[in-house]
Amino acid sequence: MDTLQYALRKLVTGIPLVLGVTFISFVLMVYFGPDKTYDLIGKNATPEQIAEIRADLGYDQPFFVRYGDYLRELVTLDFGYSDSTGERVSRILARTIPISLALTLPGFILGNALGVLLALIAGFFRGGLIDRAIMAGAVVGMSISFLIIIIGFQVLLSSSYGLNYFPVRGWEVYSLGDYLYYVTVPTLAIVFVSLGYNTRFYRAVVVEEMNRDHVRTARAFGTPPAKLLFRNVLRNAAIPIMTRIMFSIPLVVISGSLLIESYFGIPGVGKVTYDAITTGDQPILKAVVGATAVLFVLTLIATDVMYKVIDPRVSLK
Repeated sequence: MDTLQYALRKLVTGIPLVLGVTFISFVLMVYFGPDKTYDLIGKNATPEQIAEIRADLGYDQPFFVRYGDYLRELVTLDFGYSDSTGERVSRILARTIPISLALTLPGFILGNALGVLLALIAGFFRGGLIDRAIMAGAVVGMSISFLIIIIGFQVLLSSSYGLNYFPVRGWEVYSLGDYLYYVTVPTLAIVFVSLGYNTRFYRAVVVEEMNRDHVRTARAFGTPPAKLLFRNVLRNAAIPIMTRIMFSIPLVVISGSLLIESYFGIPGVGKVTYDAITTGDQPILKAVVGATAVLFVLTLIATDVMYKVIDPRVSLK
């Protein structure tokens, strides 16, 4: 009951934060965004024609009326129609977000799970050869450009210069076999990059926990390594690990992987966002930016609630 009340209180106190984030998003993306008036009229337009177009676009409305319309769009998920294709934006998002989730979730899950596992091993053997080898691999993953990694995996696995097992581009998924065929190379690229950053961060958390008195005492009394790492270390490191994972979710759900979708020609929300940036498709851009901002705030609230679930010692104030 206390946790439920805490969650409800967090939701209420999160409303001003949602309004603040959406306000900034509106000012930057909409109010001071591209003016489409002169894209919709010809040359030598009369002042009356210009005024009519601006009225149709809502540019003649007061600031807070336009902001209210923006909030209504976010609440109803009705962002109008794409400037480029004429398709309803909500329909575009409904079609592309599941593709982005299917594309990025395997790499997201594996990147975090393997990162935690390698961090536990590195932290347990801190300063030794295994630790140095794991951290050297993490530095390599962090140092190489994501684009270079994508090209490298494509050459190695998808071209006649390598194994030529997987497609270079496209997304024609009708079965589990098709899914594995198209998702393998992007997943490997995502894991390679994310593993470096995740391992380095999680190792720092694990090392901090390994220095706790209760962990050193358990180790001195001969607690088996697996029990020590998963019961004494990982349990107490759950909050910072969960925080990193939770705050990555909005990017996975909404933004997708802009670079990897564009390079592999996968029709997810990342590629749609990239195309919207290059064409100035404002309805899609404000939908993606606004939805991402709101989801970040909701993630923050959910993370605070999960802190209490994971560790009852967290204050409910």
